[in-house]
Amino acid sequence: MTQRALIVGLGIGGMSAAIALKHQGWTPVIIERAPERRKGGYFIGLRDEGKNAAAALGVLDVMEKRTPDNIRFWDVRKDGTRRRIADLTQETNAPIAVLRGDIEEALWSGIEGQVDVRFGTVPVAIVNGAMQAQVTLRTEGGEETTETYDLVIGADGVRSTVRKLVFGPDEAFFHSIGTMLCAFPLARPVEGFKAGDGLMVADVKRTLTVFPLEGRPSTALFSYRTRNPEKSSRKNPLSTLREVFADLDVGGIISKALEDLATTDDFLFDSVQMVKMSRWSKGRVLLLGDSAWCLTLYSGMGASAGMLGGQVLGEALAACPRDIDGALELFENRMRPFIRKHQRFIALRSQLFVPSNRIALWGRRILWQILLRSREYLFRKSV
Repeated sequence: MTQRALIVGLGIGGMSAAIALKHQGWTPVIIERAPERRKGGYFIGLRDEGKNAAAALGVLDVMEKRTPDNIRFWDVRKDGTRRRIADLTQETNAPIAVLRGDIEEALWSGIEGQVDVRFGTVPVAIVNGAMQAQVTLRTEGGEETTETYDLVIGADGVRSTVRKLVFGPDEAFFHSIGTMLCAFPLARPVEGFKAGDGLMVADVKRTLTVFPLEGRPSTALFSYRTRNPEKSSRKNPLSTLREVFADLDVGGIISKALEDLATTDDFLFDSVQMVKMSRWSKGRVLLLGDSAWCLTLYSGMGASAGMLGGQVLGEALAACPRDIDGALELFENRMRPFIRKHQRFIALRSQLFVPSNRIALWGRRILWQILLRSREYLFRKSV
């Protein structure tokens, strides 16, 4: 009999898992809270691990690549002066620049018409059994049904409903970085900069980073430190950012970017939280992606880890075709060293994006200069 898996969340981790399970002969069903598929999104640097996972899932070749030629990054000071710094996408070892929607579009091509996808549907109860799990689903119209699955995969993001239902409340697993972020596409180029230019306007506890993309508007990433990120996440992003960055406009760069935020509903505004769990599975329920580990935007590895998680799960199920418990154990053993490695440096990496004091601000400027000079030296030596 064909084994069935319910995947909660039509994001990068969820679609990657669906493709991988389908390759192993499973029948995946995906449910998604939103009424339709999301598109667009913010800049993502796809690192080698993500590229390799996308290739293994069969979607790398159809993924749109948006890395501009001759990228230049600038550190813009409060007085408007600018200094060239190392390319931030290369700093994260990410030669491929994409939009989040580019990855999701490529993954969608691997499941469209082949996987049952139900929009406007959420889980409201999960009863974990020894061999299967019963899930009560609720549609947008309020209709409820109960279905049985051999495996339930929670790939529904950092504030996962599956995690709350089966493992416990958010606060048991959240590890705050003490920062907020807001990412969105700019509606126009930054005045005074060339196409393909990226920039950082950095001050103590607040930063704007602009990531360039080929053929699409640049992504603006506002980030700032706060003592109460959860409270801040419930505020209005536009008015909050205007207040936080009020005296850091630098020739209109900040205010014009916020004018663009006011005209779009395609934005992410949230607190930055790592998720740490001693186990990612319980019975026939598994968490994957941000719901299980959330490497945060600062890591540069979130999307890559989501695709890798789907790939590794498929490989684990192939290695243990009649032993789901063994497959889930193998999945954790293979993924945990990778996740642990990248979570270890997130707090430090956050200082590169949002320095917490003047020493950190000075240190990051020196570091970017050193990285730029070392790359220029290596380039000259290679030619």
